Amino acid sequence: MNPRDNPYAPGAGTPPPELAGRDPLIERAAIALDRIRSGKAARSLILVGLRGVGKTVLLNRIQRDAEGRGIHTLWIEAPEQRSLPAIIAPSLRAGLLRLDRRASASNTARRALAALTGFVNSVKVRYGDLELSVDVPPVSGLADSGDLDSDLAELLASAGEAARDQGTALVLIIDELQSIAEPELAILSSALHHCAQRQLPITMLAAGLPQLLGRTGKAKSYVERLFDFTEIGRLEPEAAARALTAPAAKAGVRFSLDGLQEILHQTDGYPYFLQEWGKHAWDVAAVSPIRAEDIHIATRNALACLDASFFRVRYERLTPREKHYLRGMAELGPGPHRSSAVAGQLGGKVTALSPIRNTLVAKGMIYSSRHGEVAFTVPLFDGFMKRMMPDR
Repeated sequence: MNPRDNPYAPGAGTPPPELAGRDPLIERAAIALDRIRSGKAARSLILVGLRGVGKTVLLNRIQRDAEGRGIHTLWIEAPEQRSLPAIIAPSLRAGLLRLDRRASASNTARRALAALTGFVNSVKVRYGDLELSVDVPPVSGLADSGDLDSDLAELLASAGEAARDQGTALVLIIDELQSIAEPELAILSSALHHCAQRQLPITMLAAGLPQLLGRTGKAKSYVERLFDFTEIGRLEPEAAARALTAPAAKAGVRFSLDGLQEILHQTDGYPYFLQEWGKHAWDVAAVSPIRAEDIHIATRNALACLDASFFRVRYERLTPREKHYLRGMAELGPGPHRSSAVAGQLGGKVTALSPIRNTLVAKGMIYSSRHGEVAFTVPLFDGFMKRMMPDR
Protein backbone atom coordinates (compact mmCIF):
# COMPACT_ATOMS: atom_id res chain seq x y z
CA MET A 1 0.00 0.00 0.00
CA ASN A 2 1.07 3.58 -0.56
CA PRO A 3 2.99 4.78 2.56
CA ARG A 4 1.73 8.32 1.89
CA ASP A 5 -1.75 7.08 2.75
CA ASN A 6 -0.67 5.18 5.86
CA PRO A 7 -3.23 6.07 8.58
CA TYR A 8 -1.33 4.79 11.62
CA ALA A 9 0.42 7.15 14.02
CA PRO A 10 3.10 5.66 16.26
CA GLY A 11 4.69 8.41 18.33
CA ALA A 12 5.08 9.87 21.80
CA GLY A 13 1.63 11.11 22.72
CA THR A 14 0.52 11.18 19.09
CA PRO A 15 -3.27 10.73 18.88
CA PRO A 16 -4.14 7.45 17.18
CA PRO A 17 -6.61 7.55 14.29
CA GLU A 18 -9.02 5.45 16.38
CA LEU A 19 -8.95 5.96 20.16
CA ALA A 20 -10.58 2.66 20.95
CA GLY A 21 -11.67 1.32 24.31
CA ARG A 22 -11.22 4.51 26.36
CA ASP A 23 -14.64 6.21 26.11
CA PRO A 24 -15.83 5.29 29.64
CA LEU A 25 -12.66 6.73 31.15
CA ILE A 26 -12.93 9.95 29.13
CA GLU A 27 -16.52 10.37 30.31
CA ARG A 28 -15.54 9.77 33.95
CA ALA A 29 -12.96 12.54 33.70
CA ALA A 30 -15.47 14.89 32.10
CA ILE A 31 -18.03 14.29 34.85
CA ALA A 32 -15.44 14.88 37.58
CA LEU A 33 -14.20 18.13 36.05
CA ASP A 34 -17.73 19.44 35.47
CA ARG A 35 -18.62 18.71 39.10
CA ILE A 36 -15.48 20.44 40.35
CA ARG A 37 -16.29 23.50 38.22
CA SER A 38 -19.74 23.72 39.80
CA GLY A 39 -18.31 23.47 43.34
CA LYS A 40 -19.39 19.87 43.91
CA ALA A 41 -17.13 17.21 45.37
CA ALA A 42 -15.33 14.92 42.92
CA ARG A 43 -12.05 13.06 42.82
CA SER A 44 -10.04 13.87 39.74
CA LEU A 45 -8.10 11.17 37.91
CA ILE A 46 -4.51 10.02 38.13
CA LEU A 47 -3.80 7.64 35.26
CA VAL A 48 -1.23 4.98 36.11
CA GLY A 49 0.32 2.57 33.63
CA LEU A 50 3.31 1.29 31.70
CA ARG A 51 4.98 3.08 28.82
CA GLY A 52 3.02 2.77 25.60
CA VAL A 53 -0.49 2.38 27.03
CA GLY A 54 -1.61 5.84 25.86
CA LYS A 55 -1.61 7.88 29.10
CA THR A 56 -0.42 11.07 27.38
CA VAL A 57 -2.90 10.58 24.55
CA LEU A 58 -5.71 10.34 27.11
CA LEU A 59 -4.54 13.44 28.97
CA ASN A 60 -4.52 15.37 25.69
CA ARG A 61 -8.02 14.17 24.78
CA ILE A 62 -9.44 15.01 28.21
CA GLN A 63 -7.75 18.42 28.04
CA ARG A 64 -9.20 19.17 24.60
CA ASP A 65 -12.69 18.16 25.69
CA ALA A 66 -12.46 20.23 28.88
CA GLU A 67 -11.30 23.33 27.02
CA GLY A 68 -14.22 22.85 24.64
CA ARG A 69 -16.57 23.03 27.64
CA GLY A 70 -14.99 26.26 28.93
CA ILE A 71 -12.71 24.75 31.57
CA HIS A 72 -9.22 26.24 31.78
CA THR A 73 -6.42 23.69 31.65
CA LEU A 74 -2.70 24.06 32.26
CA TRP A 75 -0.48 21.46 30.59
CA ILE A 76 2.59 20.59 32.66
CA GLU A 77 5.20 17.97 31.88
CA ALA A 78 7.27 17.05 34.92
CA PRO A 79 10.87 16.51 33.81
CA GLU A 80 13.38 14.84 36.07
CA GLN A 81 15.55 17.01 38.33
CA ARG A 82 13.17 20.00 38.35
CA SER A 83 11.59 21.44 41.47
CA LEU A 84 7.84 21.65 41.98
CA PRO A 85 7.81 25.50 41.86
CA ALA A 86 9.74 25.48 38.57
CA ILE A 87 7.27 22.99 37.10
CA ILE A 88 4.05 24.71 38.21
CA ALA A 89 4.75 28.45 38.30
CA PRO A 90 5.17 29.15 34.53
CA SER A 91 1.98 27.30 33.56
CA LEU A 92 0.04 28.85 36.42
CA ARG A 93 1.20 32.29 35.30
CA ALA A 94 -0.14 31.61 31.78
CA GLY A 95 -3.47 30.39 33.16
CA LEU A 96 -3.92 33.35 35.48
CA LEU A 97 -3.10 35.80 32.69
CA ARG A 98 -5.83 34.17 30.59
CA LEU A 99 -8.30 34.72 33.41
CA ASP A 100 -7.12 38.29 33.97
CA ARG A 101 -7.60 39.22 30.30
CA ARG A 102 -11.21 38.13 30.14
CA ALA A 103 -13.75 40.91 29.88
CA SER A 104 -15.45 39.69 33.05
CA ALA A 105 -12.19 39.53 34.99
CA SER A 106 -12.59 40.33 38.67
CA ASN A 107 -10.14 41.50 41.28
CA THR A 108 -9.55 37.89 42.32
CA ALA A 109 -7.63 37.19 39.10
CA ARG A 110 -5.33 40.12 39.78
CA ARG A 111 -5.00 39.01 43.41
CA ALA A 112 -4.00 35.51 42.25
CA LEU A 113 -1.29 37.03 40.06
CA ALA A 114 -0.09 39.03 43.05
CA ALA A 115 0.03 35.79 45.03
CA LEU A 116 2.11 34.25 42.26
CA THR A 117 4.53 37.20 42.42
CA GLY A 118 4.96 36.73 46.16
CA PHE A 119 5.33 32.97 45.72
CA VAL A 120 8.00 33.31 43.04
CA ASN A 121 9.93 35.93 45.00
CA SER A 122 9.91 33.77 48.13
CA VAL A 123 11.15 30.55 46.50
CA LYS A 124 13.60 31.82 43.86
CA VAL A 125 16.55 31.71 46.22
CA ARG A 126 15.67 28.29 47.63
CA TYR A 127 14.99 26.72 44.22
CA GLY A 128 17.64 27.88 41.79
CA ASP A 129 15.88 26.36 38.76
CA LEU A 130 12.98 28.86 38.89
CA GLU A 131 13.35 31.83 36.55
CA LEU A 132 10.08 33.70 36.18
CA SER A 133 8.83 37.26 36.44
CA VAL A 134 5.26 38.43 36.99
CA ASP A 135 4.41 42.06 36.21
CA VAL A 136 2.01 42.41 39.13
CA PRO A 137 3.14 43.78 42.51
CA PRO A 138 2.96 41.25 45.36
CA VAL A 139 0.59 41.58 48.30
CA SER A 140 2.49 41.39 51.56
CA GLY A 141 1.68 38.25 53.49
CA LEU A 142 0.10 36.40 50.56
CA ALA A 143 1.96 33.21 49.55
CA ASP A 144 5.30 34.79 50.39
CA SER A 145 6.36 33.18 53.69
CA GLY A 146 9.04 31.02 52.08
CA ASP A 147 7.38 27.87 53.40
CA LEU A 148 6.47 25.92 50.25
CA ASP A 149 3.70 23.95 51.96
CA SER A 150 1.65 26.95 53.10
CA ASP A 151 2.60 29.22 50.18
CA LEU A 152 1.52 26.74 47.51
CA ALA A 153 -1.79 26.18 49.32
CA GLU A 154 -2.43 29.95 49.38
CA LEU A 155 -1.39 30.33 45.75
CA LEU A 156 -3.66 27.55 44.46
CA ALA A 157 -6.52 28.79 46.62
CA SER A 158 -6.17 32.28 45.12
CA ALA A 159 -6.18 30.77 41.63
CA GLY A 160 -9.26 28.71 42.51
CA GLU A 161 -11.09 31.81 43.75
CA ALA A 162 -10.33 33.59 40.47
CA ALA A 163 -11.66 30.65 38.47
CA ARG A 164 -14.79 30.42 40.66
CA ASP A 165 -15.59 34.11 40.16
CA GLN A 166 -15.56 33.57 36.40
CA GLY A 167 -17.64 30.42 36.44
CA THR A 168 -14.86 28.14 35.31
CA ALA A 169 -12.23 25.83 36.76
CA LEU A 170 -8.45 25.52 36.60
CA VAL A 171 -7.05 22.04 35.98
CA LEU A 172 -3.35 21.27 36.40
CA ILE A 173 -2.72 18.51 33.85
CA ILE A 174 0.60 16.93 34.80
CA ASP A 175 2.29 14.25 32.73
CA GLU A 176 5.11 12.10 34.16
CA LEU A 177 3.98 12.88 37.71
CA GLN A 178 6.34 10.23 39.10
CA SER A 179 9.25 12.58 38.31
CA ILE A 180 8.24 14.94 41.12
CA ALA A 181 10.17 14.29 44.33
CA GLU A 182 8.20 12.55 47.07
CA PRO A 183 8.33 15.45 49.59
CA GLU A 184 7.03 17.82 46.92
CA LEU A 185 4.29 15.36 45.93
CA ALA A 186 3.15 15.58 49.54
CA ILE A 187 3.13 19.39 49.38
CA LEU A 188 1.17 19.42 46.12
CA SER A 189 -1.38 16.92 47.49
CA SER A 190 -1.75 18.99 50.66
CA ALA A 191 -2.36 22.19 48.66
CA LEU A 192 -5.00 20.52 46.48
CA HIS A 193 -6.62 19.00 49.57
CA HIS A 194 -6.82 22.49 51.08
CA CYS A 195 -8.61 23.74 47.94
CA ALA A 196 -10.98 20.75 47.86
CA GLN A 197 -12.00 21.40 51.47
CA ARG A 198 -12.93 24.95 50.45
CA GLN A 199 -14.79 23.61 47.38
CA LEU A 200 -12.67 25.72 45.06
CA PRO A 201 -12.68 24.77 41.37
CA ILE A 202 -9.01 23.92 41.00
CA THR A 203 -7.71 20.38 40.72
CA MET A 204 -5.11 18.12 39.15
CA LEU A 205 -5.41 15.52 36.42
CA ALA A 206 -2.20 13.54 36.05
CA ALA A 207 -0.49 10.48 34.63
CA GLY A 208 2.56 8.48 35.62
CA LEU A 209 4.29 5.13 35.86
CA PRO A 210 3.06 2.40 38.24
CA GLN A 211 5.49 3.36 41.02
CA LEU A 212 3.40 6.51 41.43
CA LEU A 213 0.84 4.56 43.46
CA GLY A 214 3.28 3.74 46.23
CA ARG A 215 5.00 7.13 46.17
CA THR A 216 1.82 9.17 46.53
CA GLY A 217 0.55 6.83 49.24
CA LYS A 218 3.71 7.45 51.23
CA ALA A 219 3.46 11.19 50.60
CA LYS A 220 -0.02 11.62 52.12
CA SER A 221 -2.37 9.10 53.69
CA TYR A 222 -5.52 10.69 52.24
CA VAL A 223 -4.58 10.73 48.54
CA GLU A 224 -6.89 7.80 47.73
CA ARG A 225 -9.79 10.03 48.88
CA LEU A 226 -8.50 13.04 46.96
CA PHE A 227 -7.72 11.31 43.63
CA ASP A 228 -9.14 8.42 41.69
CA PHE A 229 -6.15 6.26 40.75
CA THR A 230 -7.03 4.50 37.50
CA GLU A 231 -4.84 1.81 36.01
CA ILE A 232 -4.43 2.09 32.25
CA GLY A 233 -3.38 -1.14 30.61
CA ARG A 234 -3.49 -2.99 27.33
CA LEU A 235 -6.67 -2.88 25.28
CA GLU A 236 -9.19 -5.68 25.35
CA PRO A 237 -9.03 -7.79 22.15
CA GLU A 238 -12.15 -6.23 20.63
CA ALA A 239 -10.90 -2.66 21.22
CA ALA A 240 -7.38 -3.56 20.04
CA ALA A 241 -8.82 -5.02 16.83
CA ARG A 242 -10.91 -1.88 16.27
CA ALA A 243 -7.82 0.34 16.76
CA LEU A 244 -6.28 -1.51 13.81
CA THR A 245 -9.21 -2.18 11.52
CA ALA A 246 -11.16 1.09 11.75
CA PRO A 247 -8.43 3.35 10.26
CA ALA A 248 -7.73 0.82 7.49
CA ALA A 249 -11.42 0.44 6.67
CA LYS A 250 -11.74 4.18 6.07
CA ALA A 251 -9.17 3.73 3.30
CA GLY A 252 -10.90 0.64 1.88
CA VAL A 253 -8.32 -1.77 3.33
CA ARG A 254 -8.99 -4.74 5.58
CA PHE A 255 -7.05 -7.36 7.53
CA SER A 256 -7.46 -11.09 7.11
CA LEU A 257 -8.43 -12.87 10.31
CA ASP A 258 -5.03 -14.57 10.61
CA GLY A 259 -3.23 -11.28 9.94
CA LEU A 260 -5.22 -9.47 12.60
CA GLN A 261 -4.67 -12.24 15.15
CA GLU A 262 -0.92 -12.21 14.47
CA ILE A 263 -0.68 -8.47 15.23
CA LEU A 264 -2.72 -8.86 18.41
CA HIS A 265 -0.40 -11.68 19.46
CA GLN A 266 2.78 -9.70 18.76
CA THR A 267 1.62 -6.45 20.39
CA ASP A 268 -0.28 -7.97 23.33
CA GLY A 269 -2.85 -5.21 22.87
CA TYR A 270 -0.61 -2.29 23.88
CA PRO A 271 -1.80 0.85 22.04
CA TYR A 272 1.61 2.20 21.01
CA PHE A 273 2.70 -1.14 19.56
CA LEU A 274 -0.61 -1.54 17.72
CA GLN A 275 0.19 1.69 15.89
CA GLU A 276 3.77 0.58 15.21
CA TRP A 277 2.74 -2.79 13.82
CA GLY A 278 -0.15 -1.24 11.88
CA LYS A 279 2.21 1.23 10.22
CA HIS A 280 4.68 -1.45 9.16
CA ALA A 281 1.97 -3.87 8.09
CA TRP A 282 0.49 -1.20 5.81
CA ASP A 283 3.87 -0.41 4.27
CA VAL A 284 4.67 -4.10 3.70
CA ALA A 285 1.37 -5.27 2.22
CA ALA A 286 0.96 -4.99 -1.53
CA VAL A 287 -2.82 -5.45 -1.61
CA SER A 288 -5.81 -5.79 0.69
CA PRO A 289 -6.42 -7.81 2.79
CA ILE A 290 -3.29 -7.58 4.92
CA ARG A 291 -2.36 -11.20 5.66
CA ALA A 292 -0.31 -13.09 8.26
CA GLU A 293 2.66 -13.40 5.91
CA ASP A 294 2.68 -9.58 5.65
CA ILE A 295 2.64 -9.35 9.45
CA HIS A 296 5.67 -11.65 9.77
CA ILE A 297 7.71 -9.20 7.69
CA ALA A 298 6.14 -6.23 9.49
CA THR A 299 7.16 -7.74 12.83
CA ARG A 300 10.82 -7.82 11.83
CA ASN A 301 10.60 -4.22 10.62
CA ALA A 302 8.71 -3.02 13.69
CA LEU A 303 11.17 -4.63 16.11
CA ALA A 304 14.13 -3.17 14.22
CA CYS A 305 12.53 0.28 14.43
CA LEU A 306 11.74 -0.10 18.13
CA ASP A 307 15.24 -1.41 18.87
CA ALA A 308 16.78 1.61 17.19
CA SER A 309 14.64 4.21 18.95
CA PHE A 310 11.92 3.44 21.49
CA PHE A 311 13.89 0.79 23.36
CA ARG A 312 17.41 2.03 22.57
CA VAL A 313 17.07 5.50 24.07
CA ARG A 314 16.17 3.92 27.40
CA TYR A 315 18.93 1.32 27.16
CA GLU A 316 21.61 3.96 26.56
CA ARG A 317 20.80 5.65 29.89
CA LEU A 318 21.86 2.55 31.81
CA THR A 319 25.16 1.68 33.43
CA PRO A 320 26.74 -1.73 32.68
CA ARG A 321 25.58 -3.07 36.07
CA GLU A 322 22.02 -1.86 35.43
CA LYS A 323 22.01 -3.52 32.01
CA HIS A 324 23.24 -6.71 33.66
CA TYR A 325 20.37 -6.59 36.16
CA LEU A 326 17.77 -6.06 33.43
CA ARG A 327 19.27 -8.89 31.40
CA GLY A 328 18.77 -11.16 34.40
CA MET A 329 15.14 -10.04 34.61
CA ALA A 330 14.67 -10.63 30.90
CA GLU A 331 15.81 -14.23 31.23
CA LEU A 332 12.80 -14.82 33.46
CA GLY A 333 10.34 -13.37 30.93
CA PRO A 334 8.00 -10.34 30.92
CA GLY A 335 7.36 -10.45 34.68
CA PRO A 336 6.65 -9.45 37.34
CA HIS A 337 9.41 -11.41 39.08
CA ARG A 338 10.49 -11.94 42.65
CA SER A 339 13.62 -9.95 43.46
CA SER A 340 15.07 -13.17 44.83
CA ALA A 341 14.54 -14.88 41.45
CA VAL A 342 16.40 -12.05 39.68
CA ALA A 343 19.21 -12.31 42.23
CA GLY A 344 19.34 -16.05 41.56
CA GLN A 345 19.75 -15.41 37.85
CA LEU A 346 22.62 -13.04 38.57
CA GLY A 347 24.28 -15.21 41.18
CA GLY A 348 24.03 -12.52 43.86
CA LYS A 349 22.11 -11.62 46.99
CA VAL A 350 18.96 -9.51 47.08
CA THR A 351 20.48 -7.08 49.57
CA ALA A 352 23.61 -6.59 47.46
CA LEU A 353 21.52 -5.87 44.36
CA SER A 354 19.10 -3.48 46.10
CA PRO A 355 21.05 -0.30 45.15
CA ILE A 356 20.94 -1.24 41.46
CA ARG A 357 17.25 -2.08 41.69
CA ASN A 358 16.56 1.28 43.35
CA THR A 359 18.38 3.28 40.67
CA LEU A 360 16.44 1.41 37.97
CA VAL A 361 13.19 2.34 39.72
CA ALA A 362 14.36 5.97 39.93
CA LYS A 363 15.14 5.93 36.20
CA GLY A 364 11.66 4.63 35.45
CA MET A 365 12.90 1.35 33.97
CA ILE A 366 11.30 -1.00 36.49
CA TYR A 367 8.75 -0.77 39.27
CA SER A 368 7.72 -2.83 42.25
CA SER A 369 4.27 -4.23 41.52
CA ARG A 370 4.12 -5.54 45.08
CA HIS A 371 6.58 -6.00 47.93
CA GLY A 372 9.54 -8.10 46.83
CA GLU A 373 8.60 -8.08 43.12
CA VAL A 374 9.89 -6.13 40.14
CA ALA A 375 8.59 -5.66 36.60
CA PHE A 376 9.55 -3.71 33.48
CA THR A 377 7.82 -0.36 32.92
CA VAL A 378 8.24 -0.82 29.16
CA PRO A 379 6.29 -3.70 27.58
CA LEU A 380 8.31 -6.11 25.40
CA PHE A 381 11.56 -4.85 26.95
CA ASP A 382 12.55 -8.36 28.00
CA GLY A 383 12.78 -9.39 24.33
CA PHE A 384 14.82 -6.29 23.53
CA MET A 385 17.34 -7.06 26.29
CA LYS A 386 17.79 -10.57 24.90
CA ARG A 387 18.39 -9.18 21.43
CA MET A 388 20.85 -6.58 22.71
CA MET A 389 22.69 -8.94 25.06
CA PRO A 390 22.30 -12.43 23.60
CA ASP A 391 25.18 -13.72 25.75
CA ARG A 392 24.24 -13.34 29.40
